[in-house]
Amino acid sequence: MSTRKFYRPGTSHWSTEQGAPISFLDIRRQFDFRGIKIGAWVTEAEKLRAAPLFYNALCDLMTILGGNESLISLRGTLALQYGSGGEKGVNAHYELGARTFALAKNAGPGSMAHEWFHAFDHYIGAKLFVEKVSDDFASCAWLKRPKIVEHPLNKQLVACYRTILLDETGTKPNDYVKRSKKYDRTIAAKYFGLPEELCARAFEAFIQDAAIKNMFLVKGTVQSEEAKLGLYPEGQHRLRINAAFSAYFGQLGAALKR
Repeated sequence: MSTRKFYRPGTSHWSTEQGAPISFLDIRRQFDFRGIKIGAWVTEAEKLRAAPLFYNALCDLMTILGGNESLISLRGTLALQYGSGGEKGVNAHYELGARTFALAKNAGPGSMAHEWFHAFDHYIGAKLFVEKVSDDFASCAWLKRPKIVEHPLNKQLVACYRTILLDETGTKPNDYVKRSKKYDRTIAAKYFGLPEELCARAFEAFIQDAAIKNMFLVKGTVQSEEAKLGLYPEGQHRLRINAAFSAYFGQLGAALKR
């Protein structure tokens, strides 16, 4: 993995005054991940190059969201894999049963924000709804209108889902959803139009639009082929989504730091 491929201005979050280079063990300890698994085909040299990229991306994500390490590891429930597991041709994925997000050795970087949001979307369902729902992701379950636990944070999160998935009347799918479902029909698959994928891509756009830039964390929401096809939020809709996410994570981060 070449570090030159991943644009990130500014200095590293890991100070050279701290002695040895950052390692995946340091990452696990600081963020309290449930576990970190490195693939057998990842060499020691590749681990040394990858660990600072992971660390800076996770710290940048934490800074953008205004949260703390507990938010990033979802209170220690989330595990991380690098160059291990997954399927051929899949750059990155989130494993529901294992509560693990994984990045492929060579193709996964840039997908971290997307997969982290899947993990968050999975985790938050237990906090959002009064009763346990059968859907794996809160974004998907929300469309079926289960009863929401009354809390200011939950109202803000619902506002995020509503802004991403519905038109301004709050009753119909918006153009972003329609474009994604139309593209699914052209590829004869259900993927881009799934609520959880729509929300994860919207979160990617929010992170890429932040002042902090990190291509290991996220890339491709503006100039990729998917973006040109309209598979990411655009224009005023994108701005409304960004504002909704900013309001939600701003309140969440403040609550976690109290």
